[in-house]
Amino acid sequence: MSSPILDRPVTDFIPHRPPFLFVDRVVEHAGDELTAEWDVPEDLFAFQGHFPGEPVLPGVLISEFCFQAGAVLIYATSQDDQDAPGVPVLTRITDARFRRIVRPGTTLRARVRITERLANARYVDAQVTTADGAKVTRLSCVLAVAPPEGDPA
Repeated sequence: MSSPILDRPVTDFIPHRPPFLFVDRVVEHAGDELTAEWDVPEDLFAFQGHFPGEPVLPGVLISEFCFQAGAVLIYATSQDDQDAPGVPVLTRITDARFRRIVRPGTTLRARVRITERLANARYVDAQVTTADGAKVTRLSCVLAVAPPEGDPA
């Protein structure tokens, strides 16, 4: 059975927009797991200054790709999270490991899994590979829905 997430744009689930939207599509979703892809553009803004002439995708952007995929999973699988006012934010990152340099034009695939729910926090494990399966990154993080600006919560 196909997940309805696969038929909807990513922007239905998270507030990110270009040029800071890194999830191009969701390719798999089942329960607390989701796989998303990002086609790293040749003209990505970061390549202008990050090792000019020998462009390398910054690890922080690979990590952000994971966070965005995790946020899509959270919002797509929980009506309570969809209805909560605020925005998804990173509250913790642990055990980030980077194994491979990513160049312009690479398609990255993030597999994210919610491992625990605690109040408004969602513990997420992520693994990133290239489209052909080469390991790029793994990390664990905590994402939460932050209250809207001006809300003292």
